[in-house]
Amino acid sequence: MFRPTGFADLTDKRVGIFGYGVEGHVTARRLATVTSNIVLVDDDARDGVLATNDGGLDALATCEIVLKSPGIPRRRADVVRLEDHDVVVTSALNLWLHEVDRTRVIAVTGTKGKSTTTSLIAFFLRCLGEEAQELGNFGRPPYDPDVDVSTGWLALEVSSFQSVDVTVAPAIVVVTSLGSDHLDWHGSLEHYHEDKLSITRASGEHVTLIAQGPELEHARELMGGQLVVVPADETGLAQELGLLGAHNNHNVALALAACARATGRSLGDVREAVAARANDFVALRGRLTLIASREVSGGGVIRYVDDGLATAPLPVLAALEVFANEPVALIAGGFDRGVDYEPLAAALRQRGTVTTVVVIGPAGERLATLLDDSHHGVRVVRALDIGAAVIAASQAVPYGGVVLFSPGAPSFDAYRNWSERSDDFDRHVHAVINMAQP
Repeated sequence: MFRPTGFADLTDKRVGIFGYGVEGHVTARRLATVTSNIVLVDDDARDGVLATNDGGLDALATCEIVLKSPGIPRRRADVVRLEDHDVVVTSALNLWLHEVDRTRVIAVTGTKGKSTTTSLIAFFLRCLGEEAQELGNFGRPPYDPDVDVSTGWLALEVSSFQSVDVTVAPAIVVVTSLGSDHLDWHGSLEHYHEDKLSITRASGEHVTLIAQGPELEHARELMGGQLVVVPADETGLAQELGLLGAHNNHNVALALAACARATGRSLGDVREAVAARANDFVALRGRLTLIASREVSGGGVIRYVDDGLATAPLPVLAALEVFANEPVALIAGGFDRGVDYEPLAAALRQRGTVTTVVVIGPAGERLATLLDDSHHGVRVVRALDIGAAVIAASQAVPYGGVVLFSPGAPSFDAYRNWSERSDDFDRHVHAVINMAQP
């Protein structure tokens, strides 16, 4: 069976794109450089795009290759059916990895911390005088024809959706953490872990850097490559970079280790170069970002923190640890993809400070049912939307504290993406602050 090892192998072939969202559009532009025989299929029909259940799947079956977008689950019945009919189903990212110089690629995956670690790696490399850019899940797809990947280091964020289709590994793979996420896509926690870590098992000589901790220790049998365990950095560099929380000591350590290995520099040399430019680092929006604060009666201050990139329980737990000794009004919820919220509920019950949980969306309702506020001191408030949630959360800390937007769920119940949802949070926060002005 014909299996392509790069986009050039698709010259004049009949190629299908299954899933025509943002990445599907970029894939189509990349394919247009090698073939004009392209079939576009999505679950939702539109001009020039066939509906999956209305002729689309049959059209894909006539293709030699189908490039599956990350939003289409690998184990979906129609994907399996295509493969049963000897159609090769792969991804644009996988083709790109086959043709790029993988010694220049540092891939980062993990349940939490992958976006921050990817941005840290690129920044650290630039501190060393190296050329580097962030690509992938939170940046631009590396196969975008408008992106020049011919030189420099390529820090690539890889989601579990993407990892499962990768068959050849970059020279360095970084794994930040492992928890529970996207169970609606993967089907089970076991499949999620297997899929998330599949990039570490891909072919090709590579090193796999993992954060030190029990969650990854227990999953070692699912990992490939030369395994290196990286302990947390305790030098205070994360704080110098403006990163909150002990978990960022692990992210910084992984970035240091990846850059040292990539460039052949010592850890000390990398750390020294980064420390000299720490003030230049701009933390990612939506990752424990302080967006506003206001004084309240009695001399207290309410801080509003946007952690909108926390779309699973694990990063919410990390965020709560950052504010362990402060009153917190947590805004949580959104699209329900079936993850287990009991560990988060347990952590909320055990907090020693005043805690209010303002829930939104189906996932928030499920979290609310797990919280027994009459016995554990956690007050639960249900809100119809983020605007109402911001008001309720502000009222819950009248003498000062933290309004923490850390949803622990995706945004798809009400927004196109996490960024749009964080924008809405920011807008309502500033509306509340303006209303409070004398």
